[in-house]
Amino acid sequence: MGTFNGIIGRQREMALLQEIYESPRAEFVAVYGRRRIGKTYLIDKFFGDKYDFYMTGIYEGTRKEQLANFAHQLEFYSHKEQKTPKDWMEALFMLRKYLETLKQETLKKEKPVLLFFDEMPWLDTRYSRFLKAFELFWNEWASKQDNLKLIVCGSATTWMTNTLLGNKGGLHNRVTRSIYLRPFNLAETEEFLVSRGFSMERFQIAELYMAIGGTPFYLNMLNRSLSVAQNIDELFFSSSAPLRSEYGFLFKSLFKESTLYRRVVETLAKKLKGMTRPELIEELKVEDSGYVSTVLSDLCNCDFIRKYSAFGKTDRDFMYQLTDLYSLFYLKYVKNYHGEDEHYWSHRQMDISSWEGYAFEQVCLHHIPQIKRKLGIGGILSNICTWSCRAFTDAEGNKQPGAQIDLIIDRGDKTINLCEMKFVNHPYSITPDYAAWLIKRRELFKQATGTKKTLHLTMITSYGVEHNAGWQNIQNEVVLDDLFKVE
Repeated sequence: MGTFNGIIGRQREMALLQEIYESPRAEFVAVYGRRRIGKTYLIDKFFGDKYDFYMTGIYEGTRKEQLANFAHQLEFYSHKEQKTPKDWMEALFMLRKYLETLKQETLKKEKPVLLFFDEMPWLDTRYSRFLKAFELFWNEWASKQDNLKLIVCGSATTWMTNTLLGNKGGLHNRVTRSIYLRPFNLAETEEFLVSRGFSMERFQIAELYMAIGGTPFYLNMLNRSLSVAQNIDELFFSSSAPLRSEYGFLFKSLFKESTLYRRVVETLAKKLKGMTRPELIEELKVEDSGYVSTVLSDLCNCDFIRKYSAFGKTDRDFMYQLTDLYSLFYLKYVKNYHGEDEHYWSHRQMDISSWEGYAFEQVCLHHIPQIKRKLGIGGILSNICTWSCRAFTDAEGNKQPGAQIDLIIDRGDKTINLCEMKFVNHPYSITPDYAAWLIKRRELFKQATGTKKTLHLTMITSYGVEHNAGWQNIQNEVVLDDLFKVE
């Protein structure tokens, strides 16, 4: 994985941006993703100083403040004094006039006209009629300028997906390309840390990833002279810990009405294996409505939660599970912390194995493509699901215990991987009792589901499985290094 102008990862996104820049038609590009994920950094680094106009929305700014900022930016790029427009209709007409004078000049140079509106959702203030004016600007003029490239960006993911990309009015299907930026995976996180001078073992990188995920801005706060535990103390538990106050602002920046979004996330944090929609409705004590569907969909789209099915279940049995690593860590350890120990995490190192076990399961779910590649099934259609059953009585009248499998890869080649995930700092040893339980659970799965597919017991561990007698029962192994492979 290479870098471009200091950009880590984002190879597909950069290839698309290059294609957009060289495109022979007008382009309207929406770049979106959660706060701190590196949207502006990507655009700025890729395009450098090629902008013909660039402005950023002001968080919670009034319409008057936004328009004044627009006038200042237009003055900077046009090199002419500009008045503050009375509304967005006038503002975008002023922009059009400026670009008209620019167009002939740039055509001679065969250079695209490049516009960038950063944090566009913040421009769409109440009663501003910004979107109406923007619709007219694009539909009446900008879309007809073959050398014009318009890039808009926003952290308010619900506005970007519902108001812009899902627009039912004048901007319906007008966005020509969309780019959704996700958090870094483990490979990109490692590359980022190496580029910043860190020397860290992959086991430690995984520990760090479990607490803050792959958000570049958070990773950039790390101090390379400190250990993982010390860094976590600095970020979450010190007197000026920057990531202790981040949680509330994260929701406010992503969602206009963030209360229910937070309640859903915090409810799911108490039920780590997930909840069905009816269970969530009952726990939240809210009416089952379309708004709940919107909230769940938005949280899925922002990578806070995942929607998944249990093996053999119907769509009505979908489960929702909190998978955002930063939120999981914050809600378990930070939310109720009251500053009693600035070295809280360093002092808990002997007491976090159960949390690390669950967090590692989530890391594995974030790296399914890498797991499939290691298993040699990257090109095989697969369904990722879970399975659980309560105690039952079999056909012979024998009572069978309940069981649960948190990761199942149901493959299109008539094979199913039943995965066990273990995060330990040494090769994992399968004891005779554990081996017997794995085999018993495999038979329970086969009996309860009636599957005719071949079942592979699969271990996903930090440093592999010790090759003892129990190891003979395992068909597949995936180790932490495999999760760091580039897709």
